[in-house]
Amino acid sequence: MTTEAMSPARRLRNIIGGSAGNLVEWFDWYAYAAFTLYFAPVFFPKGDSTAQLLSSAAIFAVGFLMRPVGAWIMGVYADRRGRKAGLTLSVTLMCTGSLIIACTPGFETIGVFAPALLLTARLLQGLSVGGEYGSSATYLSEMATAKHRGFWSSFQYVTLISGQLLALLLLIVLQNTLSEADLASWGWRIPFFVGAALAVIVFWLRRRLDETRAFVASDTEKAPRSSALLLILKHPKEALLVMGLTAGGTLAFYTYTTYLQKFLVNTTGFTKDIATEVSAAALFVFMCLQPAVGALSDRIGRKPVMVTFGVLGVLCTVPIMSTLATVQSPFVAFLLALAALVIVSGYTAINAVVKAELFPAHIRALGVALPYAIANAMFGGTAEYVALWFKDVGLEPVYFWYVTGMIGVSLLVYLFMRDTKHKSLISHED
Repeated sequence: MTTEAMSPARRLRNIIGGSAGNLVEWFDWYAYAAFTLYFAPVFFPKGDSTAQLLSSAAIFAVGFLMRPVGAWIMGVYADRRGRKAGLTLSVTLMCTGSLIIACTPGFETIGVFAPALLLTARLLQGLSVGGEYGSSATYLSEMATAKHRGFWSSFQYVTLISGQLLALLLLIVLQNTLSEADLASWGWRIPFFVGAALAVIVFWLRRRLDETRAFVASDTEKAPRSSALLLILKHPKEALLVMGLTAGGTLAFYTYTTYLQKFLVNTTGFTKDIATEVSAAALFVFMCLQPAVGALSDRIGRKPVMVTFGVLGVLCTVPIMSTLATVQSPFVAFLLALAALVIVSGYTAINAVVKAELFPAHIRALGVALPYAIANAMFGGTAEYVALWFKDVGLEPVYFWYVTGMIGVSLLVYLFMRDTKHKSLISHED
């Protein structure tokens, strides 16, 4: 069945089904970041805590470097074989990577093979997430109707944040049920086993999804076959737009999500437990905001929402980060983190639909995925490593200005690009 003959209830079921799979993908991905504080000494036993975090963050960044490869391979796959096929393949790779991390012995048992296997697992997960973003963004945008496309596509980040939040919540549960010694010894493996099991369930769910009308129509019309060369030759402006509008947004997002927990421990001086709870509380409210901001973009347009993020991000990043570095109250830290995430919502809630609306159906998954993954690898994936490096050399405040500068670059893109709500290449496919 295609969306042409689809009832609202069935359309909603497909959107929810696609979103649920995205949640599990990102739970697996973020479990690494959430539990780094505990497993870093297992794989990298030498050096102080900052050195161990740097080693783990380097592998986290390398996983991002595989995302452009995954975006290329599975973006082409989703454009040629269907959005449903791309979503199914991505969750299979994620399951494999999680199992490897869960089962790999530590450095003391197998030596250098331990970090080598950890790296292999993150490379597989990087391939998976690289393909997941383009496939899920395209699927949700195509499955939604034009009137509510911003609202429904925002659920990509609702589920993305939910995956991160569930990883943090599982960490909180384990922190309160296991001793710190047990959590550092073997308890950190639990989320990776959980993620692998959930991925198997999602594999079954995704095989039951309907294909989108846009893909079926594109396949029927015998449009040009998706390829990186076609993207470069026929859609270079749109590809550069995706990279530009992503750079500042993804850097800000990873600064206030995956890095925030470590920043609160390593710089502010909170305990691991308090830092995790502050991060989880801010993320929960952040998650709930996404549909509201997506719906707002359906009313006033995508461009005003993104410009608001850019302006506030440039003005507020340094004051928020500088204050967070010295705050002593967990509640004040929560309010500051939440303020930052409210600002970032202007990017996260609608970036997927904006990218999807830039491309025709026959190259949409690749067009969304590949330039996004390149920008994400350069700025989002390296956020933790760059932040920790600046801290290690005694120049931590420089990182705050780096984030501000990249948001400023994206703001320039927002100001000069068209509003895709009013000039969407999906509209004629509803």
